[in-house]
Amino acid sequence: ADHPALLTWLDSNAGFDAEYGDGLSSHLPMAAMALHRLGAPPQRLHAWAEAYAQRLQPTPPAQEWPAGEAWAAHLGRRDAWPLYRSLFTQWLHHEGAGDVLQAVLPRLMDGCTGAAFHGLIRTAYAAQAAHRQELADALAHWAATWLALDPPPAAAGHGRENDPAKVLRRLPLPPMPVSGRLIVDRVAVAAAWPGFGDAAAQLCVDEKTLERLARGAAEMYAASGNFTVLHMLTSAHALRVLLPVLEPQAALTAVQAYWRAYAAAWAASSARDRGTVALQPWARIVATAIAADDDHSAKLVDSCREQQRAYGGDVWRRAAGRVVQAAQQA
Repeated sequence: ADHPALLTWLDSNAGFDAEYGDGLSSHLPMAAMALHRLGAPPQRLHAWAEAYAQRLQPTPPAQEWPAGEAWAAHLGRRDAWPLYRSLFTQWLHHEGAGDVLQAVLPRLMDGCTGAAFHGLIRTAYAAQAAHRQELADALAHWAATWLALDPPPAAAGHGRENDPAKVLRRLPLPPMPVSGRLIVDRVAVAAAWPGFGDAAAQLCVDEKTLERLARGAAEMYAASGNFTVLHMLTSAHALRVLLPVLEPQAALTAVQAYWRAYAAAWAASSARDRGTVALQPWARIVATAIAADDDHSAKLVDSCREQQRAYGGDVWRRAAGRVVQAAQQA
């Protein structure tokens, strides 16, 4: 427990619901973890989390999972979060995190679009924090907000094209801006657009695809600063964190499901090239993210820095530099 401030907030987060407002995901555990990894001092972490917690709602009453029911029985039912919470809490009490993730990730990835990828992102942060209750709550959030896109993805590896950017350019797009209040609503519209599934299936998914998608999202975010693209960038980081628990074939299938959600998110994003931002030093980017009161800055910068460590290259710093530009304009 070398990070008591973080543990305090992860422990207390068990008292909050996974959503607040009208379908917005709580970012408290994710952003607290990102701030900690960026090196935020305990008092800053505490001040940020305390201010953020004001908008959250208390955990709903506990509900026991019905004995003998298959774990996927209530996927996509938002009101099933307390049910799933009891299921995953018990499951993680009896089995290790890796075993539970291996059992549920393939099915959860089919609905990774739900809540704008936040189930996937929160689960990755919880797994890295090695905090059992937070992992149970994160998996419960993913299960309750699960959303399969229609039509389902083609089998991995059947396409002929290796470059996701080329496939994205061929996608049939709905009229812009896509209608829908939340990101997930707009993504579902784009995925169901006539011809979209066939066009997306042109991508050949292999062990290099996730890195290509991650870099592509970083390039798009560096150019656009688009809010939907930000979630493509952070979710690609989350999937990289979780993928090693899966066998190679299951991992490819997970990336295939992710690609379909990623492509639909891009199609729904209305992202426009707004020109590059000046390359900023990491120290300034990190300091800006720690000082920001916005719940996405720390996650964005943390993901970019972690992805640069994994993959190398300058694109991550360029994408993360958007937080400095936003702070200067504020």
